[in-house]
Amino acid sequence: MSAPLKGIRIADFTVHNAGPFATHILSQLGAECIKIESAQRPDIFRKPHPVYGRMGPATFDQVASNKLSVRINLKHPQGADLARRLAAVSDVAAESFRPGVMRRLGLDHEALRQVKPDLVFLSICSSGQTGPDAHFSGYAPLFGAWGGLGALTGYADGPPVEMRHVMDHAVGLNAALAVVGALHRRRATGEGALVDVAAREVASSLIGEALLVAAAGGEPTRMGNDHLAMAPHGVYPAQGEDRWLSIAVRGDDQWRALVRVMGRPELAADARFATVARRLSRRAELDALVSEWTLTVAAEAAAAALQAEGVAAHVSWTSRDIADDAHLRARGAIVEVSEPDGRTRAAVGAPLKLSKGGDIGLTRGTPRLGEHEDYVFGDLLGLSAEERRSLERDGAIY
Repeated sequence: MSAPLKGIRIADFTVHNAGPFATHILSQLGAECIKIESAQRPDIFRKPHPVYGRMGPATFDQVASNKLSVRINLKHPQGADLARRLAAVSDVAAESFRPGVMRRLGLDHEALRQVKPDLVFLSICSSGQTGPDAHFSGYAPLFGAWGGLGALTGYADGPPVEMRHVMDHAVGLNAALAVVGALHRRRATGEGALVDVAAREVASSLIGEALLVAAAGGEPTRMGNDHLAMAPHGVYPAQGEDRWLSIAVRGDDQWRALVRVMGRPELAADARFATVARRLSRRAELDALVSEWTLTVAAEAAAAALQAEGVAAHVSWTSRDIADDAHLRARGAIVEVSEPDGRTRAAVGAPLKLSKGGDIGLTRGTPRLGEHEDYVFGDLLGLSAEERRSLERDGAIY
């Protein structure tokens, strides 16, 4: 059975993380995604950088896997023309530049719909394509800060927390969903669409409850790991280096179960903690008591004991725990992919399964710059070998 987006082709002009993550998700659903760069201006994330415990292009490895790669110099007139020819045989064009960049290149929605009237054109930027703030550029920390998510994240006595990759990925996921919706509409109407995704608005969409509180005159505040209705509720230090245990206690029965596992059954009768309301008012005392116990136990053993008593608890997993997890490997959420040099590496697969969706997920690793030009320029666009050499000499393919 075919993947749901098999037969859909994407001309991918996106850079950095939010836009490439959107097209990465679409590629895992079966779309053929052609990433457009140049040797003069490659995606900045191709550059090795220290992240996730290693020096390498880790972010690029994630969001570029599954994609094809071609070199096109978009600032060259013949390069821009080549990009338009690629858009003409594509279903989706995606970009994540500041508003106005694609228009100056002659590759904006209005220009590309002239060569492909039913094209779905995806634009991702900081504040959208219109409005008084449309000219602002930005990266993930700005999206979360400007959208209000950062101000609600962190401890009550600390500053707002900078939101990074999770913000980019939230933007990309929303953009991918919007593209799927536009493709569904195109199937019904035959019409293309402009999909305008503002990253800061994605952040604001995640804090709807806080916005309602503020609109009603309230003042939402940072709560750290606290919860409005549960206590204890947090992440507590356990035995070993950087091992942590997440615990969430709901109601009196779970509270009594927790103190039994802790070996402190007398706390169940302590008037200070006799009700949910009293426990909520004494969060700091509770956290100190729980931490005093968790520091003496292994996180895995404590989690198992609490789960057996009906208390929600789990080890706060590290990236290594996740990469080594047999369950995620069995479901294809962590897979092995091949690189152009023949080596294999672990990669994050599709985080979903479809009963009638065919094979989805990763099929290849990170592409070399320009690796798939024989197929794209030759088979798809019909350029002869001499035409390609001429474009390379002129700097349009570079």
